[in-house]
Amino acid sequence: MSIQELYCQGAKVWIPDKEIVWKEASLQEDYTGQKELVLWVEEDGSEEKLKLKSKEDLPHLKNPEILIGENDLTSLSYLHEPAVLYNLQVRFCERNQIYTYCGIVLVAINPYQSLPIYDADTIQAYQGMDMVSMDPHIFAVAEQAFIRMSRFEENQSIIVSGESGAGKTVSAKYAMRYFATVVGAQDETQVEKKVLASNPIMEAIGNAKTTRNDNSSRFGKYIEIGFSKTNMIIGANMRTYLLEKSRVVFQAAHERNYHIFYQICAAANEPEFESLKLNEPDIFLFTNQGEDPYIDGVDDLEELNSTRQAFTLLGINSVKQMEIFRILSGILHMGNVQFEDDQDDHEKCCIPKDDNHLPIMGEMFGIDAEQMRKWLCNRKIITANETLIKPLTLSQSYFARDALAKHIYSNLFNWIVTELNKALSTNMKKTKFIGVLDIYGFETFEINSFEQFCINYANEKLQQQFCLHVFKLEQEEYIKEEIQWSFIDFYDNQPCIDLIEGKLGILDLLDEECKMPKGSDQNWCLKLYDKHTKAQHFSKPRMSQKSFIIHHFADDVQYSIDGFLEKNRDTILEEQINILKASDYELIAELFSDKGTAGSAAPTKR
Repeated sequence: MSIQELYCQGAKVWIPDKEIVWKEASLQEDYTGQKELVLWVEEDGSEEKLKLKSKEDLPHLKNPEILIGENDLTSLSYLHEPAVLYNLQVRFCERNQIYTYCGIVLVAINPYQSLPIYDADTIQAYQGMDMVSMDPHIFAVAEQAFIRMSRFEENQSIIVSGESGAGKTVSAKYAMRYFATVVGAQDETQVEKKVLASNPIMEAIGNAKTTRNDNSSRFGKYIEIGFSKTNMIIGANMRTYLLEKSRVVFQAAHERNYHIFYQICAAANEPEFESLKLNEPDIFLFTNQGEDPYIDGVDDLEELNSTRQAFTLLGINSVKQMEIFRILSGILHMGNVQFEDDQDDHEKCCIPKDDNHLPIMGEMFGIDAEQMRKWLCNRKIITANETLIKPLTLSQSYFARDALAKHIYSNLFNWIVTELNKALSTNMKKTKFIGVLDIYGFETFEINSFEQFCINYANEKLQQQFCLHVFKLEQEEYIKEEIQWSFIDFYDNQPCIDLIEGKLGILDLLDEECKMPKGSDQNWCLKLYDKHTKAQHFSKPRMSQKSFIIHHFADDVQYSIDGFLEKNRDTILEEQINILKASDYELIAELFSDKGTAGSAAPTKR
């Protein structure tokens, strides 16, 4: 049909709106090439005029009513932003359906409540069924992955992507539950139960309450489920990425630290936990900064019991569990260690002799507290001819304390993941696998730092992978098979990725500045302005000399430069690590063995 036939009097269209994004309207006249269209707005019954510079400015056409609510967006006559949003709105708000297909992609809307669509009967209904023959569901995607793996001997991966709070972690859990329920394990070790048991542990040590989500994953996770020749689960392996270490020492308003800290605080009065000298979370700096330590409907003590049951199922016994909790308690007490300026020299500081938390921290870590008192306030400098001890300033000591706390937690996190992988491993030969990736969604907050930069960079790479498979490779296949079709022009985010990872890109310049003896966030920022101001995906904010803007595929994000260099260096003082290596407790010493900390700690050199 011609444009004149489509844009005739009475045709339904979508026009932009500041409040509701898109609103429905109808043409009051035929379009014959005029520069202004008269529209009747359905929302309020008003008349509106739309100026047109060219045919490209014509409003988006609305789909025929018969297609509204389709379970596959590719079935729509017109596939554009308002059509997609309206179709999802109808399905979710009017039909209570949270899932919709878009070709091979499953679009999910988080209902923020439990729905009765994940029980055993639903799993059974999807078993063995083709994806297009059933209503959209995460189980249909899981079944399709299993079919392609088992029938065509092709390894599969399910990528769960979306904004923070979109429900990625829950979707990933249901996909794994489907495999565990439908496929089962080849032997009697109940590998599938162990795979599911890893979830409460990883949520306890890697999830936290944020302003968007009460159970937000603050790390990325890829679980690879191994299958035998007969398509039975024989083991699994987990890889983790980008743990948000900064959360250990700082939480924004109305946010929490990792769940596990609040779980052990809830058990403070339990007989088994009395030796850990815990208290309410508002007593500890590392758990009280968000000033909102509880989650509605969540009992942290009950959650601790679930975490401990999962630990036990995965072979981490109660003795080892208490060692883990003792380390976590030590981190909390470390956060309450205070420093004060030396009265005679403000370039020096010390820990007050009556500080109650330092000896408790020493007891929890099994270390000499007096040695730690010294090396939290001093550093060793190696020159060509001698070794010097230089005092730290007050701010440097607080930074050293926080850096060590983050490092201890990160090493403990990695140790737990290693132990879980041991429990999930098998000696049987894996012939194929299905991977499930649950990684941070795109993030943009009031203040965005190094963490958001890394998260959004990862999402740029995921978006590129999506475009590669859904558009580029598919259209290349059409060309190869000489299929007639209209070429689809899709957004290619390669220039944004080049800006970040290319030669003299943002990361390249950051690493270079970190190597400079007097490198600083400000100097690095000035280099970014110098090299990239003309780049398509980079901007300098008008009112700030301490931030930069990247035009990502999802949104424009302004990043504050404060702390980028220190977070990228991730340096821990060697003297502090040596104290922990000498711990009376086996687990602490193991966390800081040379093998586990190679390259992570070093004396300051000049």
